[in-house]
Amino acid sequence: MTIKIDDLSGPEIAALLQRHLDHMYAITPAESVFALDINALRVPEITFWSAYLDGELVGCVALKDHGDGLGEIKSMHTLDKHRGKRIAHNLVNHLIQEAKQRGLKRLSLETGKTEHFMPAQKLYERFGFTVSGPFANYGPDPHSYFMTLALA
Repeated sequence: MTIKIDDLSGPEIAALLQRHLDHMYAITPAESVFALDINALRVPEITFWSAYLDGELVGCVALKDHGDGLGEIKSMHTLDKHRGKRIAHNLVNHLIQEAKQRGLKRLSLETGKTEHFMPAQKLYERFGFTVSGPFANYGPDPHSYFMTLALA
């Protein structure tokens, strides 16, 4: 698998991100969807990576730097047909290593609470993320599940 920084200009990544957003809106009330569209990901504080397996785009992840040592995992997604191939594991591992190299002290994330999000919660738990409260600009949300990992 190859993981590389993506400038978000290609049609493949645009389609993958749209699938991700469509899926989030299908399983979560609109007011509780915090996934970003492609334009919202094109800001200096976000670095975006795409993952390729045998030349095929199979997943993505982004790191948002909130300042003060806080990073956030955004846009974590693996194509359905490639789930179970450790793509998400490799993306999270890559992101953690990048966050450490950048001197971040903590990584946090927001995911959902329903059964749809249990595989994601379990993945993050395996990396040592623990349940936390809202962070950065998030407030309490009945559909949100917040997790954090100390890096230092």
